[in-house]
Amino acid sequence: MGLNTSADAPLPVGEVSRLIGGWIDRLGAIWVEGQITQLSRRPGAGVVFLTLRDPSHDISVAVTCYRQVFDTVADVVSEGARVVVLAKPEWYAPRGQLSLRATEIRPVGVGELLARLEQLKKALGNEGLFAAERKKALPFLPHLVGLVCGRASAAERDVLENARRRWPAVRFEVRNVAVQGVHAVPQVVQAVKELDDLDEVDVIVVARGGGSVEDLLPFSDEQLVRAVAACRTPVVSAIGHEPDRPLLDYVADLRASTPTDAAKKVVPDVGEEYERVRLLLDRARRSVHTLVEREERGLAHALARPSMEDPHRMIDERADHVVSLVERARRTLGHLLDRADSELSHTHARVVGLSPAATLRRGYAVLQRADGHVVRDPGEVTADETLRARVAEGEFTVRVDV
Repeated sequence: MGLNTSADAPLPVGEVSRLIGGWIDRLGAIWVEGQITQLSRRPGAGVVFLTLRDPSHDISVAVTCYRQVFDTVADVVSEGARVVVLAKPEWYAPRGQLSLRATEIRPVGVGELLARLEQLKKALGNEGLFAAERKKALPFLPHLVGLVCGRASAAERDVLENARRRWPAVRFEVRNVAVQGVHAVPQVVQAVKELDDLDEVDVIVVARGGGSVEDLLPFSDEQLVRAVAACRTPVVSAIGHEPDRPLLDYVADLRASTPTDAAKKVVPDVGEEYERVRLLLDRARRSVHTLVEREERGLAHALARPSMEDPHRMIDERADHVVSLVERARRTLGHLLDRADSELSHTHARVVGLSPAATLRRGYAVLQRADGHVVRDPGEVTADETLRARVAEGEFTVRVDV
């Protein structure tokens, strides 16, 4: 509404309300889906008042209809029912209130709800929110378990009692929320996000003890499914309803058939673990005993060998052999030395026999000139030349007489 207004020229409230009403009156009839949260049928009144709420958001709008319009569905529609309404927006100017004037009301049947859920399931599955590779493994022994459930509900009791019976030391961080009705989705989503933000929470369990398809619709809400998919903490779905699984079962990291089953899957059984530890200890003892016995047998076998019973026996046997070899070596060396001595004597005799001194001892003499040259030819000397004659026992001089 393009109006020229200012602080000096404002519009009266009545005029603003009239203008808003005129704009809304130009809107046509629309089909609206929601959940009935309040229903007022005063006896004798010709108009029925009800409140239509968005199950996924904290948004509602007032709806009015003539009694004859509502009477056609009065037997199948009550508070909490899902309906589709054909209505025209209306503006009540005196109070500045917006409402819808319904001309037709249709209940949403279970089959239609299931068909819509199947379409939503396919759409979310195509986005990969249900993919197996997105599933996170649960810790073996969580230190703190986050639990989202109804206040003082059987689901809460089943999870707490069975978990503590299995592992008494387990601790819980409980968030009590509405698990059906118009407040269920926002409260469950908020509780899941709060627990996911706590670093000490190791796993989150969303539990409810079954119910009709309509009662479990909050656990198939797209907003809740996306919130669980965004969690960094593993989430366990424990909605006790086997025939029709809510979409929470598909996006959760683990599905439990009941809250009791969730308690069994979240924490181990201390008795079973103690028995497993005992069996492992027995197995370890048997393995160690078997190993020790095998080594003892091997040691006994080694000690029974002759070399271990009489360690010096081999040394004594080898000592005799060494003595024999030493004696043989000495004999061999003696023979070699005797032979070498004999050969040396013979060689010495031959050398001596062939030496110049031996020749001189047989009566020969060696004549040398003054320069020490040995005379071998008479033509090498001259008359009256003095020569030196060398004999076996010494030397003397001689004069050449030609």
